[in-house]
Amino acid sequence: MYALLRPLLFSLDPARAHAVAMSSLGPVEHVAPLRAIVRGAFSLRDPRLEVRKMGLVFPNPVGVAAGFDKNGERALALEALGFGHVELGTVTAQAQGPNPPPNLFRLPLDKALVNRLGFPNEGASAVGERVRARRARAGVPIGISIGKSRSVPLEPLDGALEDYVASFDAVRDAADFVVVNVSSPNTKDLRALQAADVAKHLFAALMKRATEAHGPGGAGRSALPLLVKIAPDLPDDAVDAICVEADRAGLAGVVATNTTISRAGLATSAPEIERIGAGGLSGPPLFPRALAVVKRARARLGPSACVIGVGGVHGTESALAMLRAGADLVQVYTSFIYEGPLLPRTIARGLMTQMDAEGAKALVDLVATTHGATNGVSHTSEARA
Repeated sequence: MYALLRPLLFSLDPARAHAVAMSSLGPVEHVAPLRAIVRGAFSLRDPRLEVRKMGLVFPNPVGVAAGFDKNGERALALEALGFGHVELGTVTAQAQGPNPPPNLFRLPLDKALVNRLGFPNEGASAVGERVRARRARAGVPIGISIGKSRSVPLEPLDGALEDYVASFDAVRDAADFVVVNVSSPNTKDLRALQAADVAKHLFAALMKRATEAHGPGGAGRSALPLLVKIAPDLPDDAVDAICVEADRAGLAGVVATNTTISRAGLATSAPEIERIGAGGLSGPPLFPRALAVVKRARARLGPSACVIGVGGVHGTESALAMLRAGADLVQVYTSFIYEGPLLPRTIARGLMTQMDAEGAKALVDLVATTHGATNGVSHTSEARA
């Protein structure tokens, strides 16, 4: 069915096609009987697929990445389509529109997207209120990504920290976990927050609020899990450094990775790439680097942290590779656009088929041998001992 609909959607401007897709999910979001029918047709539930991490139970490891549902309008519908978790946003303390259009582009030859949207959203307070009203009906963990408001300068740093804290305060009781986005290429100077000597101040400020709001959790972790989303364009030593700071601060883990500013290895012509211009690239061309960053993050953080792999996951094979590289969970966005609403079910079924083929009784058995691997890099906890 989607193979027939995709040419029609792709005949529209990408932003318009996204709006149409979101509108089409409206009845599923708001009509419970219809949602149950869709869940029965699309969602594949099997205890063998469960992932238990951060004190949460994920029915399967496949989630939808931040950016698809920026305003938290379709969390229930996305769960009904079979996703094991939904990450909403990115939201900012101040409501803001998108960067000037055109700001979203398809690269069909690469099954990729380029966007320079820049965190358009209705504001953390409005989104938090909406998600809070629906969260109990979701049936899967809900994450909310928070970023810096465009109008807030990076210097002095206190202003940016206060902006992030304001967003966190607005969504903390609406989310099962919060992702700190410091890695979008579409907000001026945002990626400077990934520098370890800067990131540690942001992590400390947010962890302080999390602990004050919820009380301390086990092993120095907050009751509300916090993760940081990092860029694929960081050199390896910078990946190591931000993982060290995340671990020291008590964050629950990392999301690896955001979109890339690289244009290497694309099938799309150079003139077309030049015409499109700046922005974050997502889709299969990002996968090799995202996979490498997941491996590095797992090696640095050790087995207890949560690592969410995102970037070019487009089917069972790539999802399994990401899980075997050290990810606990994976997320999709661009492949959801290209492959359609059956994608989460397809990946889940493929993972079960692989479990059957290898005699694994659960997903953890299928990937367990790789999660403790260090690839020659010491865990941060060991490095501090």
